Amino acid sequence: MRRRTYVLAIDQGTTSTRAIVFDPQGRPVAGAQRELRQIYPADGWVEHDPEGIWSDTVSACRDAIARARLTADHIAAIGITNQRETTVLWDRQTGRALHYAIVWQDRRAAAFCRELVTAGHEPAVQTRTGLVIDAYFSASKLTWLLDNVPDARRRAEAGELAFGTVDSFLLWRLTGGRVHATDATNASRTMLFNIRTQAWDDDLLALFRIPRAILPEVHDNAHAFGTTDKILFGAAIPITGMAGDQQAATFGQACFKPGMIKSTYGTGCFALLNIGDKPKTSKHRLLTTTAYRLNGKPTYAIEGAIFSAGATIQWLRDGLKIIKNAAESETLARSVEDSAGVYLVPAFTGLGAPHWDPEARGTILGLTRDSTSAHIARAALEAVAFQTRDLMEAMAADGGAKARELRVDGGMVANDWLCQMLADMLDTPVERPKVIETTALGAAYLAGLTAGVYPSVDAVAEAWQRDRLFEPSMPAATRSRLYEGWQKAVKRARGVR
Repeated sequence: MRRRTYVLAIDQGTTSTRAIVFDPQGRPVAGAQRELRQIYPADGWVEHDPEGIWSDTVSACRDAIARARLTADHIAAIGITNQRETTVLWDRQTGRALHYAIVWQDRRAAAFCRELVTAGHEPAVQTRTGLVIDAYFSASKLTWLLDNVPDARRRAEAGELAFGTVDSFLLWRLTGGRVHATDATNASRTMLFNIRTQAWDDDLLALFRIPRAILPEVHDNAHAFGTTDKILFGAAIPITGMAGDQQAATFGQACFKPGMIKSTYGTGCFALLNIGDKPKTSKHRLLTTTAYRLNGKPTYAIEGAIFSAGATIQWLRDGLKIIKNAAESETLARSVEDSAGVYLVPAFTGLGAPHWDPEARGTILGLTRDSTSAHIARAALEAVAFQTRDLMEAMAADGGAKARELRVDGGMVANDWLCQMLADMLDTPVERPKVIETTALGAAYLAGLTAGVYPSVDAVAEAWQRDRLFEPSMPAATRSRLYEGWQKAVKRARGVR
């Protein structure tokens, strides 16, 4: 029998599904990707077809293995990472979802969340979960499904249904319905999980009217979750790692020491600051979350979440049609000296941290007859840097020390102009790793640790390699002027004069 030394990572994201094969040194060997259809049934509503996610996952995995010129017998383990908070409710007998998945960006439960805040529940919820009450998280989405899908609540209470984020749904399908489980990082994003006790919380279940019978078991991130059905890939493969996408990226970036910070630029932007083994509640509307849990011991992070980063560039392509691909945004940004006073606030589904304003909407300010598509494209990229600074300012206000450097990853950081703008706006060196798809890499490392492909966390840290360092070079006065303009633009997007 062939010796299994490779790891297959499934990276099921908001706009696409990837599968990447990694070798024993953590180097990507081959991969495949499928773009995911976005469904917008109403203003502020976003959905995905779970069957599309499933079929894309299986075909991408098969393609990645084939392109690596391997078979399933070469694969030691599978790691799963996923878009967090996206909510799926399915039938335990058939495995079929009762409704399209409600995506993390979806705002349909915003009014319900406002009612909970008005009723005074937010302090207790934040203390237990580390989260602010917002429609972003899974609990209110699940409440909506149980209340609006015919017969769903009765069936849920009878134990006929299963709930999970995308990781749980894929695990269920991959194992032929034998395993209903999740990991501590995904659980910590549901608003039903107590991050201090590391367990589902009965009081939160009562608040959101969620039957315990539909919940998955919660395990460490590096754990023997189960094995795939042999029919899927030609041989059974152990599934031994799982983490929400931002926590997987934190692991892939080897941010293992308190004070280390990474920021991932995909559909949204998510910055996580390692704060060690004690949770700390943010006083500036950031989130406290489980960064990873190994051997039953959690490590925590403070997180800032921005809803639109790469999604803004996708809008330039698909909505405004001023670019044909993401790379053109960099070309346009470089073609002008500045944005000529144009600011773009990409609040397409509201604003995330630190504002948490679901009513804010996308806004372009400062347009004149001289404004061009280049100015708008540059303003879109600048908005990513401005929003990142919003997060860093909030982290500093919470008592966090200024980061010595920021590790960045995700598809957007292939853009050199954006990386330099981040360094300039943050006045902080920005490090880009050699493997920018660190979300998938983190999932591979977690799976490989369990399977014995990667020997230790220390070995993961030693394997991290920098591709390029971007040093800040913008004059302080320019930095301050641009950021002040951004803050005024955000107030306009929020309807504040």
